[in-house]
Amino acid sequence: MMSGYLAGHSILHRLPAGLKLFALALLSLLILPMDAPWRLAGALVLTLAVYAALGRAALARVGLLRPLVPLLVLMFVLQAWAGDWTSAGLEAGMASVLRIVLMVLLADLVTLSTPLQHMMDALETVLRPLRPLGVSPRKLALAVALVLRFVPVLLSAWHAREEAWRARSTRRPSLALIPGFLADTLRLADRVAEALDARGFGRGRGPHAE
Repeated sequence: MMSGYLAGHSILHRLPAGLKLFALALLSLLILPMDAPWRLAGALVLTLAVYAALGRAALARVGLLRPLVPLLVLMFVLQAWAGDWTSAGLEAGMASVLRIVLMVLLADLVTLSTPLQHMMDALETVLRPLRPLGVSPRKLALAVALVLRFVPVLLSAWHAREEAWRARSTRRPSLALIPGFLADTLRLADRVAEALDARGFGRGRGPHAE
């Protein structure tokens, strides 16, 4: 079910999960204020080079961004329109698109190279100071890890629906795919909830439950 992890023996795979999560947070903070498209494009090229170095299976995951293309196009148009279609507005739109793509790909590098349990262990260590506030570090770590894991899973599911549509019709995929996709997503969420409940994550064990 969780197909985000891609087994391998690269340097990225051998790095500790905590270090990769810290690097992801740091890179995100550095990327957010960037507004020069050429800098973001350079960072994107370096990120794609890392994917290429990890092999064809990793590089193929970049194609999972295709469902985001309409949203990215809309973002670009809105930014350019807000800037009266001037060169500054076009650059702002391009920077927004590149920033989103770059951050998604960087997050996916972490998920494809880190087993879920390792990610949970690292997050649980970071979240442990919240325990006196009644927060369960284990459950919160699981929630964060699942969010990171579900992004590539849901993108892959949407891509599969697009391919099935093209196999049956010569028309472009339409909004008719959305209801079925949402239904599959809800069924997947129910199965995950049942699996977690069976393992004790859904049982109340007090505010300091682990």
